[in-house]
Amino acid sequence: MGKKIVIDPTTRLEGHAKVQIFLDDEGNVTDVQFNTIDLRGFERFCIGRPVEELPRITPRICGVCPWAHHMASAKATDAVFGVDIPEAAKKIRELAYSIYFIEDHTLHFYFLAGPDFIMGPDADYNERNIVGIAKKVPDIAKRVIKMRWMAQMMCQTLGGRAIHPVSAVPGGWSRPITKDEAEKMKEQIRELLDFAVFSIKYAKENIFPNYIDEIKNLGVIKTSFLGLVKDGKMNFYDGTLRIIHADGSTEEFAPSDYLDYISEKVMPWTYMKFPYYKKAGDFSMDLENPIGIYRVNALARINVCDEIATPLANEELKEFRKEFGRPAQQPLLYHWARLINLLYAAERAAELIEDPDITKSSKEIRVKVEPKAGRGVGVVEAPRGTLIHDYETDENGLIKDVNLIVATQQNNAGIHMAMKKAAMQLIKNGKYDQGILNRIEMMYRAYDPCLACATHNLVGKVEIVDSKGKVIEILTKG
Repeated sequence: MGKKIVIDPTTRLEGHAKVQIFLDDEGNVTDVQFNTIDLRGFERFCIGRPVEELPRITPRICGVCPWAHHMASAKATDAVFGVDIPEAAKKIRELAYSIYFIEDHTLHFYFLAGPDFIMGPDADYNERNIVGIAKKVPDIAKRVIKMRWMAQMMCQTLGGRAIHPVSAVPGGWSRPITKDEAEKMKEQIRELLDFAVFSIKYAKENIFPNYIDEIKNLGVIKTSFLGLVKDGKMNFYDGTLRIIHADGSTEEFAPSDYLDYISEKVMPWTYMKFPYYKKAGDFSMDLENPIGIYRVNALARINVCDEIATPLANEELKEFRKEFGRPAQQPLLYHWARLINLLYAAERAAELIEDPDITKSSKEIRVKVEPKAGRGVGVVEAPRGTLIHDYETDENGLIKDVNLIVATQQNNAGIHMAMKKAAMQLIKNGKYDQGILNRIEMMYRAYDPCLACATHNLVGKVEIVDSKGKVIEILTKG
């Protein structure tokens, strides 16, 4: 019987997990498990609540992803009430969401992924962190902190709170943006745009060339990808869902029809489910012949769109495609794609802040809603990928059912496959070191997983085992 290598705890991700790498008698990798041990119960305790409360409740799923849940939830409640919100409210929502994207992608690239590249994957783990970055490139570290603070303060102005926003409400937006607030934000957004331009230039000149062989070859798998597009262009807030398959073929569908395309598998060794492409007819994480596997997040958004509506990001997209093709499959390219997403978010925010609709009066940013029985689906692109909120209400507007399909869940199979592929490439005859294990962890970091978001519901049963693996108690749902 072979042995196993356990990475516990995992580091530089949102949430808690461990990695188990299983070896055969010769010390070669046979399997990898990404064991997610977080559990949140939001789908259950939302039942019975007035639907209009959910845009304030669901952001508490996570302190890193609150704006994504706020926006998806608000769109789902709009759909339950059967209203089309005012154009001004849509623009304010997209402005706030674009600014949030800037803050979030900055966090991941510099704080969570950055140490692997700036310090190096073989650096001692005591230095391979944000403190190490601050010592090595202090001027960049100071700028990163300032940019995140600036974006958070704008989110606070727009959302009422920086972390758990409350301003998106059924029917639109709760308060108008003053002209003074808009003028102040114009200057701040220009600075954020300059920072986004700097970030991708810095990475292309000082980071990616140093790791190009690993970027192109480590943990590469072939899957489909899913993301929102609007008229074929990248969009974080609105649009239709598009799948691009490994052969480059595409299909598009309305977000409300997601159940015709997505099913979910449950495995006994993790709290996180495995969504898969339903029309494939089966689910398999076989590295040579995967079935039904698709991925979301920054690279997916790059792959599914035909172009990007903002000029600087679109030029970066053309360069990216010339180098890596479409669909690009390499997991470490998520970082490169994330910087293109960052640039798009900054350019889009700069466009929206100049729009006169942003400062419309309170009468022009919200329509009245009435409690009713209904079903509503709200879909946005969270920084971590496609996020689906699906609500059903009774005649009093009280929640009867909630289904959440979160981005990290949709990447669950891809994370497992990429980690297994990387482990098989790196571990031979049972030999490994800290640098090798960190490179395996880099596979999940590429997806920027948020495990608090992804383990939102207890499905089926949980087996409690003792130290010898004997089942001593079984907990079931219901």
